[in-house]
Amino acid sequence: MIDSLTLLVIVLMASTTYLTRVLGYLALRNRTLSPRMLAVLESVPGCVLISVIAPAFVADEPANLLALAITLLAATRLPILPTVLIGIAAAGTLRHLLG
Repeated sequence: MIDSLTLLVIVLMASTTYLTRVLGYLALRNRTLSPRMLAVLESVPGCVLISVIAPAFVADEPANLLALAITLLAATRLPILPTVLIGIAAAGTLRHLLG
């Protein structure tokens, strides 16, 4: 069974990533945005995701490093939501299998 604190962290990470995308558009919905501003709004969720997984870059646990590699590979090919889901699944599965 999944620990309640772990589940809370997963839900909060997903919510934060999603809300960073939505809130920018809601706050600026009545304005005409330049292509540069649109590019900035598109990059915010990725920045949040990086800040969440950045501590894994210095981890010495093989499961975390493998999950990080899988997440980075997914991020090069997929949109943000599937990348987040793949990262969560990879981390959970690898931590279970590798301890």
